[in-house]
Amino acid sequence: MARKIQGHQVSDEQIDQWVDEAEAGYDPQWLSKRMGRPARADQAARVVPVRLTDAELRAVMARAEREHLNRSEAIRQALAQWAAA
Repeated sequence: MARKIQGHQVSDEQIDQWVDEAEAGYDPQWLSKRMGRPARADQAARVVPVRLTDAELRAVMARAEREHLNRSEAIRQALAQWAAA
């Protein structure tokens, strides 16, 4: 039987290898490593939902593209400039 994980075929040999690893146990330090995005500061950042009109979002994205920033970076820079004023 063909098995797939996230669209990729997985062999019975690979599954057996994973089972052997799990049965042998994992290093607790390896398991406790943080996953996901790296921290931006000493403590976790908070997600703050903001509603923008289509026109506002287009303007943000146009400026972000001109400055080679992603949307989050562009919004953070705009907030930092506004807060410093």
